[in-house]
Amino acid sequence: MKNKANIVNFKDMSYLRNGSNKQKECYKILTKINMFNILKDYMPILVGTIPLNIDIENSDLDIVCQVDDFEIFENILFDNFTKYEDFRIKYKEKNIIVCNFIVEKIEIEIYASNVESHKTNGYRHMIIEYKLLNLYGEKFRESIIKLKKEGIKTESAFAKILNLNGNPYEELLKYERYLLD
Repeated sequence: MKNKANIVNFKDMSYLRNGSNKQKECYKILTKINMFNILKDYMPILVGTIPLNIDIENSDLDIVCQVDDFEIFENILFDNFTKYEDFRIKYKEKNIIVCNFIVEKIEIEIYASNVESHKTNGYRHMIIEYKLLNLYGEKFRESIIKLKKEGIKTESAFAKILNLNGNPYEELLKYERYLLD
C-alpha cells in the first residue's frame, strides 16, 4: 500500500489536475461550471470511479453533499444547473435528493442527504476501493475495469474479484476496519 505521503485527499478536487486525461477533463468541466464553489456550503466531494481511475467510457461524475434544508438546496440546483442538458431532480426518500444533468457529454449526478459527505456510503466505498487498488496493484485495477466494461457495477466487480459473498455494497464496507491508516 502507498505510504501516507502518497494518499490522495479526495475532499479537494485539485488532485484531478494531475491525473488521467479523463480526470483532467472532469476537473476542467467542474471548474468551468463552478460546481464546487456553488455547492461549497454542502461539503461536496467527488466520489466513484473517475477519482479512482477505474472509469469506463460512460462513467459519470458522482458528487455527494450534506444537506439540512432540502428546499434551499433544490433552489440552488435549479438556479445553477437547469441550463444543462437532461437536467432533472428527484427525491429518493424524504432526506435524499438526486440531481442529474449533462455537461460536455459527461453526466453529473449530485447525491444529497443529511449525512456528512465523508460518511456517505459512496465516499466510504471509494476510500475502501482506493486502498484495495493500492494494495493489490495494476493487474487488480485492470481486472476491475474489465468487469465494468462487461456491465458489472463497481462494487460487484470488487466483490467478484475478492470472492465476497452477499450484498457487495455491505461486504465492501466490512473492509473498513482492516484498511485503517
